[in-house]
Amino acid sequence: MSIKTMFIEAGGGFDTVSAGTTQPRDPQAGEITVRLRASSLNYHDLGVVSGAMAPAERRIPMSDGAGEVIAVGAGVEEFAAGDHVVSTFFPDWLSGEPSAAGFGRVPGDGIDGYAREQVTMPATAFTLAPKGYSHAEAATLTTAGLTAWRALFENAHLSPGQTVLVQGSGGVSIFALQLAKIAGARVIATTSSEEKMARLKALGADDVINYREDPTWGETVLRLTEGRGVDHVIEVGGPSTLAQSMAATRVGGHIAVIGVLSGMNSELPLGPALARQVNLKAFIVGSRRHQENFVRAIEANGLRPIIDKHFAMEDMVEAFQYQASGQHFGKIVLDI
Repeated sequence: MSIKTMFIEAGGGFDTVSAGTTQPRDPQAGEITVRLRASSLNYHDLGVVSGAMAPAERRIPMSDGAGEVIAVGAGVEEFAAGDHVVSTFFPDWLSGEPSAAGFGRVPGDGIDGYAREQVTMPATAFTLAPKGYSHAEAATLTTAGLTAWRALFENAHLSPGQTVLVQGSGGVSIFALQLAKIAGARVIATTSSEEKMARLKALGADDVINYREDPTWGETVLRLTEGRGVDHVIEVGGPSTLAQSMAATRVGGHIAVIGVLSGMNSELPLGPALARQVNLKAFIVGSRRHQENFVRAIEANGLRPIIDKHFAMEDMVEAFQYQASGQHFGKIVLDI
C-alpha cells in the first residue's frame, strides 16, 4: 500500500509542488497511526509553500491535520482505533512555557506535515477532536483556532463586558470574534469591503470599520469606546497596523501580536506604548494543554468554525492562490 502525498521542493514555490506517494509505517510504542481526512490553510503554510518561508529540503507541507485513529502502538492509552483526532502545531510542547524558538519542529515546516492520506506520529502530537465536529471543522483548530483561544483566554483572561478589536476576516480573527461574543464581550472589527462588513456584523460584531476608507481607524475605535479604548487587540497585520492598534488600546490594555501580514520588521512607537502602558504579547499558537482546554470549551459552548471553501488536496496550489487573493472569509480546507 502506498499513501498519496503532496511534496514541496527545497526553496519552495508553487511550481515545485507535486503529488507522489510515501510508504505506511506501523506505530511503535507511544505512537498512533491516523488516516488523515482534512487540513486547513494558514498564512504560515502559505509562506512555506510559496517560498517566502521556504524549507531547506524537500518537505510534506501543511501544519494542520485531522482524521481518525486506525492503529495504536504499545503503551498508548489515551486513544483507540476509531477516535477522531486533530494535530497539534508544536508536537513536542505539551504544557507550561514554550521551550524552543522558531518552527524547527512544526509539521509542514521543520518536519513533514499533513498533506498526505496517512501518518504515524507520537500520540502526543494529537488531541481528541471536539465531539460532533467533522474532520474539516477539526482541521481548522490546530493553528487559527488555538491562536485565537490562547490570545483571549490563556494569555489575556478575557472577561464578560470587555471589548475586543479584531482585524480582518481571516481564520484567527473570525475565531476571536466568535469566542469573544460567546464570552460576553463587545467586538469591534476592521475589514476592507462592504460585503465583509455585513458578514462580520451577521456573526455578531458590534461595530465594523472599513480600514481602507478610514486609515486612522484607531481614533475611530477610541470614539466608539468613548475615549477609553479596547481591552484586547488581535493584531494580525504587523507593521502597517500596529500603530493604529496601539492608538485603539486602553491604558494598560493587551495587544496579542500574532501576525505579520504586512511584513516582518516594524518600528515600535515607544511614546504611545509608554504613555498607555500597553502590554504587547508576541506568541505563536499554543501548547497541547492549551488545545485540550480549547476542545473542552468548544464542547461546552457549541462553537462551529466558519469554513469559506473546500479544495481537494491535489488542488493545493489553487487553494493557496485563492488564499493569497484575500477573497476568503474564515478558513479554507483541503479535503484528503
